[in-house]
Amino acid sequence: MNTPLNIVNVSLDYPDGGTTLKALDAVNLTVNQGEFLSLVGPSGSGKSSLLAVAATLIRPTSGLVFVDGQDVSALTETERTSLRRDKVGIIFQQPNLLPALTAVEQLLIREHLRSNRLRESRAKALELLDVVGLSAAVHKRPHQLSGGQRQRVNIARALMGRPTVLLVDEPTAALDHERSGSIVQLLRRVTDEFSTATVMVTHDTEFLPVTDTVATMRDGRVSRAHVPAPRPN
Repeated sequence: MNTPLNIVNVSLDYPDGGTTLKALDAVNLTVNQGEFLSLVGPSGSGKSSLLAVAATLIRPTSGLVFVDGQDVSALTETERTSLRRDKVGIIFQQPNLLPALTAVEQLLIREHLRSNRLRESRAKALELLDVVGLSAAVHKRPHQLSGGQRQRVNIARALMGRPTVLLVDEPTAALDHERSGSIVQLLRRVTDEFSTATVMVTHDTEFLPVTDTVATMRDGRVSRAHVPAPRPN
């Protein structure tokens, strides 16, 4: 089985006045192809820091991060940006959609940065919006979409590069229970369909059975990982 994300003995220190704050403390975490892992823990436990390191947005103080088998620590900043664009899909808590653009344009603007052909990119964007259940809303702008629909655009946008790693930060934080459930189920489906290694930071423990693995963080360490109860059909 391929291992798109492998974090090896990673620590991350921040200066805090005259002392040092250890955000991550010798973390080891492996996420396989097609695996949906949920990352839980109290606020300040290091979940967001771990996600940022996995996304190559922050360099760890020590340790190694492998994305799709490539040692990220050996890359220049330009190479890291390129790898992030091509291998990593990031779904932030807030969709941060551009107000003037339609749903399909939100996806196309990312492809423009890759200098890909517009016709091929548009076909791919329409396909992904259909995957996330928005085929009837491709020409709507953010103010015309519900919170759940905006998050679906966010998910489709993250999938445009066909990433091997999908990193998701509290995707249900601003949604009601019904929309939260549908978003987690959608993440389950795209993990299976696109065979991504998906990591979801969440406080919604009721959705953990939808995922394959649960890792718990406390004080900068992954204290345990287990497989939840079988997910519902």
